[in-house]
Amino acid sequence: MTDPILPATLESTAHVVQVALSPVFLLSGIATLLNVFGTRLARVADQADRVTGLLAGAGDAERHLLGRRLDRLYRRSLALDAAVFLAALGGVATCGSVLTLFVGALRDSTVATLLFGLFGSAILCTLCALVAFGFEMFLASRSVRDRINQRRASAGLPTDL
Repeated sequence: MTDPILPATLESTAHVVQVALSPVFLLSGIATLLNVFGTRLARVADQADRVTGLLAGAGDAERHLLGRRLDRLYRRSLALDAAVFLAALGGVATCGSVLTLFVGALRDSTVATLLFGLFGSAILCTLCALVAFGFEMFLASRSVRDRINQRRASAGLPTDL
């Protein structure tokens, strides 16, 4: 004797698993972003350590320039902190949306509003993390251009090509 409910239950469970794969792919992308953000933050920390070490033997003019570099590194670290926090929050919301899918399937009720809110939050947080990362990249590239201009000026070459 076969149970007529079993194929429908198996089919609905398979559908829930299929639907849950989309947030899982998003979670994988968020994890990759967090890895990039962490690597960038480590580079900022290394540069800050190096600049701080140079401050001890610097003259007044050089000390001013090093202070400006430290200020930029500080702003970059704040932007990266925001990116990491928002990406992690996006990951939490993504996990919450996957959990909502499974709990909703187990309880056989619709939780579309909660699912929409969690998945929407995941997308919004990830978007904001990318904006913060873009801002940090802008600060980093600006610092690189300023250093190039300083080196060109000290070599007697024109700056800001």
